[in-house]
Amino acid sequence: MKHSTHPTALVAEDEAALRGELIEHIGRLWPELTIVGEASDGIQALRLLDELRPDVLFLDIQMPGATGLEVARQASGRSRVVFVTAYDEHAVAAFDHGAVDYLLKPLQPARLFTAIGRRKERLGETPSDIGAVLDRLAALPAGAPSRPHLRWINASVGQTLKLITVDEVVYFAADNKYTRVATREGEALIRKPLKELVEELDPQQFWQIHRSTLVNATAIAGATRDFRGRLQVKLKERSETLLVAESYAHLFKQM
Repeated sequence: MKHSTHPTALVAEDEAALRGELIEHIGRLWPELTIVGEASDGIQALRLLDELRPDVLFLDIQMPGATGLEVARQASGRSRVVFVTAYDEHAVAAFDHGAVDYLLKPLQPARLFTAIGRRKERLGETPSDIGAVLDRLAALPAGAPSRPHLRWINASVGQTLKLITVDEVVYFAADNKYTRVATREGEALIRKPLKELVEELDPQQFWQIHRSTLVNATAIAGATRDFRGRLQVKLKERSETLLVAESYAHLFKQM
C-alpha cells in the first residue's frame, strides 16, 4: 500500500447534490486529501477503484449498477471505507467494527468530522480486510427504517415536570443517580442514565466528550487547553466550560 503525504479519495454517491455537498465538506475538513475521482453508480465506482487506487473510499451503500457493499468487497484490504447510508442499522453495524466508518443521510458535518478523524488515524496502517463486516451488513434488511432518535425529554425542575426538546439542550452530565440537563435557560434533572441517552440521541448532534458528558455540537463555541494541558469546551450560551477526555480529543483536532 502506498504511503503519501497527500492521501487520495474516491467519492461514490448516486445523488449528485449530496455528492457535491460531501466533496465540499471534505475539502474544508480535510484539505490535505485529494479527491481523485467521483462515481455516480456502482459500476463506475468499481472501474475508478481499480484505475485510481484511492486511499479512502466514501461509498453510498445503495447505488445502481453495483451496490456499495459489492464495491466495498473489491476495496477490502486496498482502501479505507466510509459508508454513506440512510439506515441506522447499517451504520451501527459498520461503526461497531471500527474497520469502516459511516455517514448518515442527510449529511452532518459533525459526523463527517469524526469519520475523517478516524480515517486519518489509520492512514499509516494497511487497510483492513472488511469481508466479515460486509457479511454482517449484507444480512441486514435492505429497506429497514431507521429507529427515530430521541426528540424530547420529561425533566424535573424543582417540583415541576417540564417538557424539553433535545434541541434546547446544551449538554447532559451524569449526576449521581440522575442526569443533569443544561439548557440555555437553566438546569433540570432526569432519571435516564447517560448510557441510555448515548444510544437514543442523534450522534451527529450530541457528541460524547467524557464518560459523564454529552454536548450538543451546535452549542460549542470552541475548544482550548487549560494551563494543565487539559482540553476544555467553551459553550456559546453558557459560561461554564466542559472537560474533554483525551480519548475524545480527536473530535476537536481541527478547531
